[in-house]
Amino acid sequence: MTKITMMVDGAKVADDVEPRTLLVQYLREQLGKTGTVVGCDTSNCGACTVHMNGTSVKSCNVLAVQADGAEVTTIEGLAKDGELHPVQEAFRDCHGLQCGYCTPGMIMQSVALLQENPKPSESEIREGLEGNLCRCTGYHNIVKAVQQAAGQSEGVNA
Repeated sequence: MTKITMMVDGAKVADDVEPRTLLVQYLREQLGKTGTVVGCDTSNCGACTVHMNGTSVKSCNVLAVQADGAEVTTIEGLAKDGELHPVQEAFRDCHGLQCGYCTPGMIMQSVALLQENPKPSESEIREGLEGNLCRCTGYHNIVKAVQQAAGQSEGVNA
């Protein structure tokens, strides 16, 4: 067992973990952060995307011990004081989900994209989300949601 300490959604946590424990397993199983979804277990789908020290990472591809000392934000950590994050609101408003399985990872990647590029073009949004897969929506409403969150919803075809 290895002792790890990190900030998760603004709260300091410390635990003993097996060195082979994935960050997604730690978040879900030890911390109860079940909004971080296990999709493919191979880092292809992006459903498990979280932010680690401000950078978007696929938590099925990071060991919990690698996050020792890090600041981790999950989908549960985006809402503040009962208010949804603007990207969460945009996904709701634009119907940027169907089954919802990919939604936490899509939202986390979208937040990271908008932090890096606050006014992305449609092609930049599509490129910025290419590591996150959705099997239901066809991406149109997801792109609309990111555009709305970026303040670009005017002129977007419905």
